[in-house]
Amino acid sequence: MGERTIIPFGPQHPVLPEPLHLDLILEDEKVVGAVPSIGFIHRGLEKLVEKRDFQEMAFVIERICGICSFIHGQGYVQTIEAVMGVEIPERAKYLRSFWGELSRVHSHLLWLGLMADAFGFESLFMHCWRVREKVLDIFEETTGGRVIFSVCKVGGLWKNVDDDTLRRIGGVLKDVEKDIRPLTDVFMRDYTVQKRCVGLGVLTKDEAFQLGAVGPMLRASGVAMDARKLGYAAYGDMEFEPVTENAGDCQARIAVRAREIYQSLDIIRQCIEKMPGGEVAVPVKGSPQGEYLSRLEQPRGEAVYYGKGNGTKYLDRFRVRTPTFANLIPLLHIIPGCDLADVPLLALTIDPCISCTER
Repeated sequence: MGERTIIPFGPQHPVLPEPLHLDLILEDEKVVGAVPSIGFIHRGLEKLVEKRDFQEMAFVIERICGICSFIHGQGYVQTIEAVMGVEIPERAKYLRSFWGELSRVHSHLLWLGLMADAFGFESLFMHCWRVREKVLDIFEETTGGRVIFSVCKVGGLWKNVDDDTLRRIGGVLKDVEKDIRPLTDVFMRDYTVQKRCVGLGVLTKDEAFQLGAVGPMLRASGVAMDARKLGYAAYGDMEFEPVTENAGDCQARIAVRAREIYQSLDIIRQCIEKMPGGEVAVPVKGSPQGEYLSRLEQPRGEAVYYGKGNGTKYLDRFRVRTPTFANLIPLLHIIPGCDLADVPLLALTIDPCISCTER
């Protein structure tokens, strides 16, 4: 056994997009252990349910994370709607799925760009984000926002999207898919990417399941688990299967996210083709009384939302279990044994969101 050294990794690091903080235990250049430090950017958002009424809280919950803000808002309102027994219109369900899958596309493109940056592929990084801008343009046109969208409310949606606009967006997304194809080919076939990622950070199927991994981290190890298959919003009417890989290494996690972009674009096309008519909101009377736990599939993995109402306009409790929080344990499992230079890649392959984790 060589001499052991403890060095800090983060919360500021050139490769990290998020303030993840790990204390790495090293023997020479080999990492033999990692200890996380959580709480650097805690904001106490869940506590605000005691001061903001249940409708206003939808805007607060969206601010848990700027990348997956829409699905955070959707998870909150779905939970409160279940507590109150509110059934929203079919068109609202389809539009929620439409925006949810757009969120997945832009999140995965953002992540692919960050991964390219970690390899030193600066041009590929810029091209991934260039294509992502087209997706954000769609968000801006249909919701008015590019980061925080504020269209979900208890009872449905604040905004509708007309059918002509949806059909035109379908045409734009065909061009987006053409732009994405050569980018994902680099991640799947480039020699440098393969050399850095194949066989790195292997998480077996049993380990992924036992350690509670979620999302692409879980599916890259061969577990076909996707919360969208529960059928919430309009997913019960969509034809798709969870995207899985079996290798469980960094390359498999890249492949799952790359393939999920095309799957999301297909689900968006189905939403546009099957979009029902009608209103997008129903009146909501009274206040939530009771409790409910809701599960949704964020781009990073399954998120769990819990709400408890007491019959007033202020909730007793609201709790979010985010996918990065679940994936931290699998990350700490795959880091020991790797080289110090590989830690940034391993950290990125869980697509960390510390803003979500600490709230």
